[in-house]
Amino acid sequence: MPQGEIRVTLARPDKRELPPAPEGAYSERAGLGASVLVGLIGAGIQESRTPHMHEAEGARLGLRYIYKLLDIEPIGLGPEALPDLVRAAELTGFVGLNVTHPFKQSILPLLDELSSEAAAIGAVNTVVFQHGRRIGHNTDCWGFAESFRRQMAGSPVRSVVQIGAGGAGTAVARALMDVGVESLIIHDANGDRALTLASALSREYGAGRATAVSSPATALAHADGLVNATPMGMAKYPGLPVDANLLRPALWVADIVYFPLETELLRAARKLGSRTLSGAGMALFQAVKAFELFSGIRPDADAMRRHFEAD
Repeated sequence: MPQGEIRVTLARPDKRELPPAPEGAYSERAGLGASVLVGLIGAGIQESRTPHMHEAEGARLGLRYIYKLLDIEPIGLGPEALPDLVRAAELTGFVGLNVTHPFKQSILPLLDELSSEAAAIGAVNTVVFQHGRRIGHNTDCWGFAESFRRQMAGSPVRSVVQIGAGGAGTAVARALMDVGVESLIIHDANGDRALTLASALSREYGAGRATAVSSPATALAHADGLVNATPMGMAKYPGLPVDANLLRPALWVADIVYFPLETELLRAARKLGSRTLSGAGMALFQAVKAFELFSGIRPDADAMRRHFEAD
């Protein structure tokens, strides 16, 4: 456990004893040639670049690193299959799983422990199977913040509008607070979810730092930036999360979607001359943290970026 890390213990209803993990599948300090079997569980994820990014970095470090896609759509399963899929991965020697839409919150009851950050966010994107326990982490928050710091330095952050308040949206909202956003205006199709997130952020970061709105139009007219934290823009969910007429050249635009790299939202913003941030950086840096959690080895972020761009 990293120094200073706090974990929250959960009561998992399906807790049962498991056979020992295969020899060499996981160690706190994976040695040369160690085996690491991991996967990504989600829906509509066939275009993900994450498997190549992990496997290429594993090979560079001398690991037998295998990364599988566990996509419920091609095999005709629904979200209710999540418990069985997680248990199957655990029983077959997976070190852990990355978790994406639509499971970042629904996986919580299936876990034994949460890192302090995952508990605060209320969503998990990385699960490590360790010593018979399922430990949930969230690397999305740090991943987005690191991407923003590196690629959007100097951008104004007085007022930012965020679309989406789900699992990924909660992580991104906290990241925006961490990079200094003074006022975060949150819109979600589920108004109660936006209000819950705004209230939680204001309690933690300061009264009035976050507010929920039923429509983003008025806020966007005066905002410095716009962040899409929904699946809108993915190949499976084409379209824009806001009307393109609400965009303007002075409004910077960020998207967490990275397949495709250029979403309709980013394309529209770039045509106006807006500064933009694709989901590639968040995908990269969340993977850097996840790789270390899975293998016990800190990867090279620049090398992983090259793997990502080469895919």
